[in-house]
Amino acid sequence: MTSSASSSPSRKVLSKIACLRLQKELGEWQASPPGGFTYKVSDNLQRWVIEVSGAEGTLYAGETYRLQVDFPEQYPMEAPQVRERDPLFFLLPLARTLRVELALFWTALMDVLVQVIFMHPAPMHPHIYSNGHICLDILYDSWSPAMTVSSVCISILSMLSSSPAKVTQPPLHYLQSK
Repeated sequence: MTSSASSSPSRKVLSKIACLRLQKELGEWQASPPGGFTYKVSDNLQRWVIEVSGAEGTLYAGETYRLQVDFPEQYPMEAPQVRERDPLFFLLPLARTLRVELALFWTALMDVLVQVIFMHPAPMHPHIYSNGHICLDILYDSWSPAMTVSSVCISILSMLSSSPAKVTQPPLHYLQSK
């Protein structure tokens, strides 16, 4: 495993603490993976791709999705954030209002933090935007360095499992441009 982000050239190299923590989490994952999740083996410790299988008896039973988790150099001290994955988002015309400009700035800022997104196609869910952006409190204010990738995954599966209906949100940039 390497600590550089070969597929994400703008990312910095993981700190020694982050590297050791991720190696420990990966070892624990391989010894006892959380139910419903499969880590897709990679040589990039800074970016994990995880398959999520919908829990039996839920709206998502029999469905499989992929999560992409990117780690910042100071993981786990930095709070996880969700970022927009659609590269066209950054090609939007100049913002017409200060609110939209601030939203664009915030999205660019989140690029240096932990990112947990659903890869295309994202599940249809009230708290998941169609671009994979996940709205979940532990990815924002409720983050704690004691949390692990496994605990985040279990929370995401719980969120999916408790959904009463499959509905989708428009891409985040659509909401920000209104």
